[in-house]
Amino acid sequence: MSDKPHQNLAIIGHVDHGKSTLVGRLLYETGSVPEHVIEQHREEAEEKGKGGFEFAYVMDNLAEERERGVTIDIAHQEFDTEDFYFTIVDCPGHRDFVKNMITGASQADNAVLVVAADDGVAPQTREHVFLARTLGINELIIGINKMDLVDYSESDYDDVVSEVNDLLKQVQFNPNDAKFIPISAFEGDNVSEASDQTSWYDGPALLEALNSLPEPEPPTDAPLRLPIQDVYTISGIGTVPVGRVETGIMETGNDVSFQPSDVGGEVKTVEMHHEEVPRAEPGDNVGFNVRGIGKDDIRRGDVCGPASDPPSVAETFQAQIVVMQHPSVITAGYTPVFHAHTAQVACTVESIDKKIDPSSGEVADDDPDFIKSGDAAVVTIRPQKPLSLEPSSEIPELGSFAIRDMGQTIAAGKVLDVDER
Repeated sequence: MSDKPHQNLAIIGHVDHGKSTLVGRLLYETGSVPEHVIEQHREEAEEKGKGGFEFAYVMDNLAEERERGVTIDIAHQEFDTEDFYFTIVDCPGHRDFVKNMITGASQADNAVLVVAADDGVAPQTREHVFLARTLGINELIIGINKMDLVDYSESDYDDVVSEVNDLLKQVQFNPNDAKFIPISAFEGDNVSEASDQTSWYDGPALLEALNSLPEPEPPTDAPLRLPIQDVYTISGIGTVPVGRVETGIMETGNDVSFQPSDVGGEVKTVEMHHEEVPRAEPGDNVGFNVRGIGKDDIRRGDVCGPASDPPSVAETFQAQIVVMQHPSVITAGYTPVFHAHTAQVACTVESIDKKIDPSSGEVADDDPDFIKSGDAAVVTIRPQKPLSLEPSSEIPELGSFAIRDMGQTIAAGKVLDVDER
């Protein structure tokens, strides 16, 4: 684990625009993939007459291993720059990418949007930009990829930049918070150093741009919020809930409350990396033991917070959502599964309060009958069983969710207001 400040980075964009190759290239250029792995891929690629494909191979093999259910050493998705230690939030192309980008341990601080120079803005480009905006990602680095396929043409690059700028305006993304870089993930142009193929471009290479991102402020002064991932029984200790501190600080001796299970007690021990520690901070994965709490008192999806400022439990909540894909329309009464932090709870759309015009953020319709793919809306939601959430304006880490149905992510959203039970 590095001493450098940590950034969670999402790599977003349309499926065929080269995200995997870019991830492979970043890992390769920062020395994060062992040389023997690269060698092995190089040999395979050459046998198949595809020399130079080793980066794409690295990522394809990871994706295949993951599909086969082989767990992958997380080191494959981490890399260092001079100033930061980055974790790539989920691997691109993974089918739960959107869900993973939103829930729990993988909230992205910043994002790289990949747009192919030979294709421009595609449907998924729109969806991901909108998602990034909804989730409060503030800085976007935009890699105009596959420049080698358009002969490094400045005019082709400018065309795609203006197309993406139009899209950013539509979702009210401040263009000053976006950096455009012409790259070829395949050839390596402008990824770790300036390319002589793009003499007309004088901005930073991608790694340099990543290195100059603002440092995320760890949310230590917010109240403690620790969503529970698992609950274990360990002999000699007893019940040990495990999870990641999202905000605030946990110290031994603290009085804590678990919601919505509504039980609590004093923190006896906190353990990290198999060692007892006196305190844990945001980003720390910990196991801890609370006096008087048994295995059946708490469960995955509970949130641990201070007894004096316990996590909110929603009777209903109001949220802003973006519908990404739905085969028909969504009306009041629809009850999909909401994934928020570590909880998965069926929730009913009680009312669709207003439809938002994504291009202006203005209210487009005050009492719509339905919403469909591509729409943004404010809705009132009733969880079918108790669910702990916080308004994203107060504790963003506990204020976003993904909506899943029929094996796919239907929508994403953020909590505006919680009506507590």
